[in-house]
Amino acid sequence: MVSHKRHSLVGTCLLAAAATLCGAAHAQGFPAKPVRLIVGFSPGGGTDTIARLISRKLGDTWPVALVIENRAGADGSIATEIVSKAAPDGYTLVMITNAHTITPFQRKLGYDPVKDFAPVTQTAYTPNLLVVHPSLPVKSVTAFVAFAKKHGDDLTFGSSGTGTSPYLAMELFKQMTGINIVHVPYKGTGAAVIDLMGGQIQVMFGSVSGTLPHVRTNKLRALAISSTQRWPTLPAIPTVSESGVAGFEAATWYGTLAPAGTPPAVVNKLQSDFAAVLHAPAMRQQILDMGFGVVGNTPAQFGEVIRGDMARWGKLIRSLGKAK
Repeated sequence: MVSHKRHSLVGTCLLAAAATLCGAAHAQGFPAKPVRLIVGFSPGGGTDTIARLISRKLGDTWPVALVIENRAGADGSIATEIVSKAAPDGYTLVMITNAHTITPFQRKLGYDPVKDFAPVTQTAYTPNLLVVHPSLPVKSVTAFVAFAKKHGDDLTFGSSGTGTSPYLAMELFKQMTGINIVHVPYKGTGAAVIDLMGGQIQVMFGSVSGTLPHVRTNKLRALAISSTQRWPTLPAIPTVSESGVAGFEAATWYGTLAPAGTPPAVVNKLQSDFAAVLHAPAMRQQILDMGFGVVGNTPAQFGEVIRGDMARWGKLIRSLGKAK
């Protein structure tokens, strides 16, 4: 009996060692053919832009192409489901946003957002600016909160839709400050920004890239930024957290996943190659100029981000009575 157990243990160890060696060998020759990076959003948006920047730069070092394939719809979940069922060999990836951690609480999905994927890396992120119409007599978060507590019934905030990241950012802000203002959903951020400039709504959280040009022309007023630290290109704008709402943070992030079961050595090779192009000085500056920050973290760190955001946004969505 002891001998049988010993032989079983030896066999298991040999199999594990063989799998590790095979994975390492696979990674050494990876990629040997074009890699598909499926983007769950239309061309021209933030997700697509980051994906194509990475694709072009990897073309300088990879012997094959990183091919971008747009499969828009359902907040990216159509593309994500395709990749969840792809061969776990590293040749089919998906570029996601933090909608990946929100949609599981809003609709039934054909995949598990954690179990069915191997995190590769969080590529980039962009915070939101808390912006108001210039007619509002407020120039700080503290002043806005005080004003909203007196005039909340007359204030409206816009977003790109119920359940989206900017919407949840404002709902989190409302919970943490105790204000109550009315939501007006739009079909996209652009439409909300236009109405904010026109005074049809009074406040919103909007992306840096989508709102900053209007702040610079005084058509909108920026009160704070939703990142944990001040934004490098906007040092005069305080964070929401330092403006009296301690611990507040709400950013849109982008990242890459592979199917579950992809060899760790291949995942690590992908992460290393992605991070190298993201952190190249010219690339980093280009991305920053577009309103994004570079990340390029490890698979384990990215996995923690996904699980942490799911816990945070799931709790908020349930408290709002919006969970499926």
